[in-house]
Amino acid sequence: MIDLTGARWHKSSYSGGANSECVEVAGERGELGGWVAIRDTKNRSALSLALPASAWRTFLSGLKSSEFDRA
Repeated sequence: MIDLTGARWHKSSYSGGANSECVEVAGERGELGGWVAIRDTKNRSALSLALPASAWRTFLSGLKSSEFDRA
């Protein structure tokens, strides 16, 4: 289990108002020891998804290259 106590959460500047349908990410700056955590802003106290930072970078690369776009 990863300790998220000191995590610095942030959400995209493209997110809508207040907390509507957004996700927050922590760990991109290395503060989680090589892990990245993702959570839903509608329920911050719920479980977070944690994955290796390398997997997160691969996912972001796929997003930027339109790998997940629907045909």
